[in-house]
Formats: sequence, structure tokens, C-alpha cells
Amino acid sequence: MIATAASLDDVPAFAHSADSNWTYPPACCHGDLVNGECDKIPSTSVTPRPDGYVVILKPGDHRRVTHQQRYFVPYDVVIPSGDDNFHICLHPTEEHENCFFAPAEAM
Repeated sequence: MIATAASLDDVPAFAHSADSNWTYPPACCHGDLVNGECDKIPSTSVTPRPDGYVVILKPGDHRRVTHQQRYFVPYDVVIPSGDDNFHICLHPTEEHENCFFAPAEAM
């Protein structure tokens, strides 16, 4: 499930901040820096295609990933990143991409 901008304000949750001190929307991330679903990911794990991004994460690329995972994120659901990095929120499990953030120059 992807959260839209209209629904981000309607979800009560405890969001946490990224390393660069911007806060993930509450609809995307619950928890804190240790237990939250969102994390910065390496740009090398993101490949743009004509219809969206392919994201391949390995253990160590995101705090919740325990084995290699592949996600496809259409461009129309990408959320602008609060910094110059890619971020992904995995919820309720590591197999489910909840929100994906891309830097402005990559959108």
C-alpha cells in the first residue's frame, strides 16, 4: 500500500526522523530510529526504468531487510525526499514497500 499526500495527515502514528533531520510522514513510518520501518537506502540499489524504479535491497541496505528483496515503484507514487537520498519504508514486513522517497533530481 502506498500512502498518498492526502492521507498522510489523517493517520495517527509516531514517525521518526531521517539522519538528515527531516521527518518521515506518519502514514509511512511508525517507531523510532531503531524500530522504524523507514530507512535511507543506497542509490546503487535503485534503477530507473521507463515506468518506475526497480529497487533491489540486500541485508545491510535497510535495517529491516534480512534477505535480498526486489520492489517495483511506479513513478506516480514516489514521494519527494527531504534530502538528496533515496529512502524506503517497509511495512508490515520487509516484503511490503509502503512508501518510497526519491531526491528531487531523480524524479
